[in-house]
Amino acid sequence: MEQTSFTPLESARLVLRRLCDADLAPLVAYLNDPLVARYQTWESYTEEGARELIEGQQHLAPGVPGRWFNFALEVKETSALAGHVALCVRADDARQAEIGFTLARPFQGKGLAAEAARRVLAYAFGELRLHRVVAITDTENASSIALLERLGMRREGHFIQNIWFKGKWGDEYQYAILRDEWTRQQHDE
Repeated sequence: MEQTSFTPLESARLVLRRLCDADLAPLVAYLNDPLVARYQTWESYTEEGARELIEGQQHLAPGVPGRWFNFALEVKETSALAGHVALCVRADDARQAEIGFTLARPFQGKGLAAEAARRVLAYAFGELRLHRVVAITDTENASSIALLERLGMRREGHFIQNIWFKGKWGDEYQYAILRDEWTRQQHDE
């Protein structure tokens, strides 16, 4: 049985909430932007696929092992959908998770991804009581690498040609942070 309780999270400029039907058009738009999708696993995203994604999130709460939960990033000032942060607790070890993020191009470079990812990490280590969170990024994705390092995550691995990605072999970095590291970092700020 899937969990359904989830109270939206807030940060200074964002409400991190469940995806909803009103998000369909902006979601399809940014998922199909070639610059946004450049380092993502998809080539394109159909309206039907986006609708299935939204519907699949309706009765899901963050922390269900093996299921990705997508936190919709709503800009408080305008109510615009800026993107999403995804969190997936591992199916084989519910104390660990993976995080990822996707932002629409007009919202990139404004610190919103960092703000949202920090809030999700605080939730993951606080409410969900996770031990460890990892992130995987393409080695060519300089913006993502910089963000992960700003979040205090450490590079743990460099995987050479480990993924068939958009018609060629790709390299990836794995980053991680432990709850103790996160907590120490928050107290140091």
